[in-house]
Amino acid sequence: MSSALPRWTHPPRATGWESAGLDQLPPHAPRHTELLDGALVFPTSPQPSRHGRVIRRLTAALEAVAPLGWTVEAQMTVMLNRRSRPEPDVIAASVPYTPERTSFLPGDVALVVEVVSAESQDRDRRYKPGLYAEAGIRHLWRIEDEQGLPVIHTYGLDDTARAYVATGVHRARLATTVPFPLDLAPADLAR
Repeated sequence: MSSALPRWTHPPRATGWESAGLDQLPPHAPRHTELLDGALVFPTSPQPSRHGRVIRRLTAALEAVAPLGWTVEAQMTVMLNRRSRPEPDVIAASVPYTPERTSFLPGDVALVVEVVSAESQDRDRRYKPGLYAEAGIRHLWRIEDEQGLPVIHTYGLDDTARAYVATGVHRARLATTVPFPLDLAPADLAR
C-alpha cells in the first residue's frame, strides 16, 4: 500500500494553492476541502449526525427569516483573499441566490457560523475567527456541544481592533437582530 499523496494534491506553485484553484480540484477530491494560507485542508474524519443536523436546522431557521435578496447557504466557501478560502458551516450573505455560485466574497457575507467538532475545534476556535475578522465579516457564531446540546457563542466585529468581541453565550434562547431578526432555542437545532 502506497502512502504517497495523489499528484493533484501537490500545490501547483511554490507559494502553495490559490483561492481560485479550489474550483479546479478533481471531482474525486474530498468534499468540504478548504484552503487556509495556501494549504489544502481535508476533513479527517466523518462528522457525527448531530453536526449535520445542527447545520441543516440552523440553515433552515435563517432561511425562514432572511430578508428578500439575502442568501443563506450551508458549507460553501468564502474567498477571503488570494490564499485562504475557508468553508464555514453556515453563511448569511446580503446577495441574491445564484444557482452556479461556488463561493462568496467577504464583503457580501454578514454572518459566518462554525459548528465545532473534535476534528475542527482548533481551526474553528482559534484560526478561522482571525481570518474572518481580518476580511471584515461583521458577525461570527460558534456553536459548541455542551452535554449533547448546542450552545451558540455570538461575536461582533470590532472595527478598530479588526477582531471579534463576544456578544453573548446562548443556551436557552437566541434572540438577535443581527444580521437580521431571529429568535430560536438552540436545543431545537439538535432535536
